[in-house]
Amino acid sequence: MTLPQTSYFDAHLPGARQAVRIASFYDAKVFACRWTIRDKDPALKALLRHMDQARSSATEDSAIWQLKQMLTSRGMLVTSRP
Repeated sequence: MTLPQTSYFDAHLPGARQAVRIASFYDAKVFACRWTIRDKDPALKALLRHMDQARSSATEDSAIWQLKQMLTSRGMLVTSRP
């Protein structure tokens, strides 16, 4: 599932130099997996399990919204677009 052109977002992994563009549910899932490996945060692990169990677009949308909330709370969501 690809997000609409205006719904993509950029985020920073801790310690990474460049932002990562997240334009699909798959991108979000890969980002969450890599972030979980780096931080080993229980909340991230729960989010990743939620993403693994997503079987509908509504559940996928909810998981992406939760990922964006976690990124925002940690200051990792890029708010300006080039």
